[in-house]
Amino acid sequence: MRSRTRFIMLVSALAVPLLAGCGESAHDVPAPMPSTSQESSPPPATVLDDDLESLEDEFQARVGVSVLDTGTGATIEYRSDERFGYASTLKVFAVAEMLRQVAPEQRDEIVTWTDETVAQAGYSPVTAEHVADGLTLAQLAEAALRDSDNAATNLILDRIGGTEGLQAGLELLGDTTTDVADIEPELNEVVPGETGNTTAPAAFASGLAAVLKPEHLDPADRTTLLEWMSANATGDALIRAGAPADWVVADKSGGAGGKRNDIAVVTPPGQSPIIVAILTEKYDPDAAYEDELVARVAEAVLARSAGGGS
Repeated sequence: MRSRTRFIMLVSALAVPLLAGCGESAHDVPAPMPSTSQESSPPPATVLDDDLESLEDEFQARVGVSVLDTGTGATIEYRSDERFGYASTLKVFAVAEMLRQVAPEQRDEIVTWTDETVAQAGYSPVTAEHVADGLTLAQLAEAALRDSDNAATNLILDRIGGTEGLQAGLELLGDTTTDVADIEPELNEVVPGETGNTTAPAAFASGLAAVLKPEHLDPADRTTLLEWMSANATGDALIRAGAPADWVVADKSGGAGGKRNDIAVVTPPGQSPIIVAILTEKYDPDAAYEDELVARVAEAVLARSAGGGS
């Protein structure tokens, strides 16, 4: 059963002035006339539900959304507690945990690997070019985020204690939902009925919001993380494509088989960041994912977020 979208707005007490302070009594205010010819508009949550359900029908895919406006506290949720395979979106949390664990001066140490390391990891465009000379830990982290380099991700995981180390790091963020079972490339595989290599949109959105808090990352490390995410080479057709042109999007994408995901920190001009997690999965496990689905979901939900419209 699909969960309905939930809008939760934190409303300031100043938003509703008291009648006693308006110079009129309650008896002086005319009662509204009942409508006889026009039905009231459906609530925004229902409209968005219908939009997302239509996209699910059009693309034959399941969609999960969790959005948090860090300025107002408003949220948008759609299938936000359902499980999806996370694919490479997990890399942002591996890198964040490395930044938390490893002192800045230690990130300049050179890490080396073999051709076999690259071959076993699969897609590794950066590390494949540096088998002979290696890269620093910081450069590996950047490659994992900007280029979604698998071997770089595995080397970062080695440094933070493997899947168990990342699982512990997620739990520090309050995430007890995500199940980190494998490294690359197996982390893209989800066994039906099992939780390994899956998360829920709400878990990733709240985790990303927690990562950005000063008690988790120093301001300099937070800036570094967002810079690496802002230059994500694989995200242009996803949330970034669905956001207004003048909004800044720092994201990490993920995709495998019928799964296409993107999680992002989206900043409208002059406003607080909005945390967005969009996870999608084709109903047909043999069907290829479609970037357009994520972009259109992002367009729909951001239009109902701060600065995006009604």
